[in-house]
Amino acid sequence: MHDEPGNRDFAAIAGALWAAAPHELIDVAVRLVERHAHGTCAEVLLVDYRQAYLVRTAPGRAELSVDNTAPGRAFASQRIVREPPDPDGGRVLHLPLTVQGERLGVLSVRLPAGEPPWLAEFAGTAARALKIANQATDLFRRLRRRGRLTVAAEMQWDLLPAPSFDSGEFRFAGQLEPAYAVWGDNFDWAASEDRLTLTVSNGMGSGTEAAALTNLAISALRNARRSGDGITEQAALADQTLFARHRGERHMETLLLEFELATGLVRVVDAGSPIILRMRGNAIDSIGFDAQMPLGMFGDTGYVTEEFTAEPGDRLVVVSDGVNDALSPAGERYGEHALARALRRTRLQDPPEAARTMIRHFLDHHGDGEPADDAVIVCVDWTGRDG
Repeated sequence: MHDEPGNRDFAAIAGALWAAAPHELIDVAVRLVERHAHGTCAEVLLVDYRQAYLVRTAPGRAELSVDNTAPGRAFASQRIVREPPDPDGGRVLHLPLTVQGERLGVLSVRLPAGEPPWLAEFAGTAARALKIANQATDLFRRLRRRGRLTVAAEMQWDLLPAPSFDSGEFRFAGQLEPAYAVWGDNFDWAASEDRLTLTVSNGMGSGTEAAALTNLAISALRNARRSGDGITEQAALADQTLFARHRGERHMETLLLEFELATGLVRVVDAGSPIILRMRGNAIDSIGFDAQMPLGMFGDTGYVTEEFTAEPGDRLVVVSDGVNDALSPAGERYGEHALARALRRTRLQDPPEAARTMIRHFLDHHGDGEPADDAVIVCVDWTGRDG
């Protein structure tokens, strides 16, 4: 292998990366960059569960805030950030590690004068390898946590799908809070060749009981969805499953959305408290539906769908009641005015950064206090198939 590879030699570098054992992947990626790009001080930084810090994976190195740091700007903007050059012409580069819109962290390296043409592709390959390796080791989950997760939070994070995703028709992101102690709130999604199915749920109760309730409900929803059922059948099976276990004493409030990718038609089952806001141009409105029984209340509820149409350029934000009903120290409900202000302020941000910023704004709403309930924020930007 040549010491200064061109694009034709990149396959060999990528092959060495893919050959790494999952728990050795970060070390191998660092060595490959330093060897073939003649770089120094290479490191991989992983975003923590709250998406507020970039955690350094090298032992003994301090974490970095996403806000107001060069690596954080690369993470937030999803662009390569090049620091000012040193007198010798060398400079530090920060490259986002992202897989189909899912933001994992940042690759940083100090390079001599010049920049290998394959480096951005290497970062993309490293991100894909990290995502796959994450299924075979606890290392990355351990590194990402700045504190101990509660058992309920461990259950919830393991239940979640990818927290963000890009496709030709939509861009999606969701975030849970408190990230290290979430109870029953959850979001779930799946995309196929013709539709996007999205659910946002507010599980009843707290602690592991709420997390277990949510796990059972989401498993039932997924079982029906993966069997080819629509959202009314999904809601019905989850309703029956929860009722069979709890006999109506515990239930889960859920908003189910099914998007037709070709047309933007959205079918909705409103089985609880999560609400949906739509930003179209500069106008923000709440899309209301007829409330139906929460999942698990009676076990034999016949759910029906309602419809609206998403247009290219629409931003849809779904929040649980932990967001909508949160009170400031002065008694202002977050959903009354503050949520709309946050939505306007984040309009030019991509959904993952918008969700992260709205969570931070939501936490600021509490002043020095802590949220009284767990919360979920989901953001969908609709492009449409013709867009």
